[in-house]
Amino acid sequence: MTATAVRVDTAPAAQVKRRRRSLGWIAVVPLLVFVAVAFGLPAIAMLDGAFTAKDPATGATSYTVDNLTASLKGAYLTALLGSVKLSAVSAALATAFGLPLAQAVVSSRFRGLREAVLTASGVLANFGGVPLAFAFVATLGNAGVLTRQLGLTDKGWDLYSFWGLVIVYLYFLIPLMVLTITPALDGLRTQWREAAQNNGATGVQYWRFVALPVLLPTLLGGFVLLFGSAFAAYATAAAMVGSSIPLVTLQIADAISGNVLVGQENVALALSLDMVLVAGLVMAVYLPLQRRSARWLA
Repeated sequence: MTATAVRVDTAPAAQVKRRRRSLGWIAVVPLLVFVAVAFGLPAIAMLDGAFTAKDPATGATSYTVDNLTASLKGAYLTALLGSVKLSAVSAALATAFGLPLAQAVVSSRFRGLREAVLTASGVLANFGGVPLAFAFVATLGNAGVLTRQLGLTDKGWDLYSFWGLVIVYLYFLIPLMVLTITPALDGLRTQWREAAQNNGATGVQYWRFVALPVLLPTLLGGFVLLFGSAFAAYATAAAMVGSSIPLVTLQIADAISGNVLVGQENVALALSLDMVLVAGLVMAVYLPLQRRSARWLA
């Protein structure tokens, strides 16, 4: 009787769980359809075009790896390496500056300051493109306000250079780093600092042997996230430097606009595939780091 009663009682509960799961899948269907249309179809078209070449004489198309080979040679390879260098330097500097800024905000006793900084970071992290380029050109360009008042041109300052572009990228990468690292800093337990102090550790020793090792996966994950954001940026660099600095996003724009040799129209798609592969590698590094940091800071 007892076993029968248990089976009778648990059967409706199991049916309810299955019904909820089925309803949950139905609710996810619109999202899956959107992802398939918005991301799946362009990805298929990109893959098809990246491996397709058109004979300029006959107009016949065939599958080949010539586009990918061309995208990894000459000016295209220089642009890809230039984007990697710019993204890595910008992300490293943003990580170095963003951590102490976020720590200052987290340790502040003024709640209004924390809310103001985080709100401003959320806005500035998404402020880019032509408006950001115009703001820096008007301020630090060759005829910018600060450039003329401080005589920066005579001191060798040039906004339209590699380091000038790095400074512009830091404008939105540092706020993004603050948003990324703040939850991890909140997860540092006060008991760890107290235990370190009770054992005679100084503040520097606490950060060197306790806090930074715990934060390292989050810091690396934040660096990878910043790298991806800088690597995909286009409008700011296009509005500021044009083609004076080789970047893969600018090369793609030139290829799409028709600035390519005859028969190499699909090189832009091959360059896009190169970017997707780099982004995929970035995500492959970022996700395990996030899971590892969550075990300590949850």
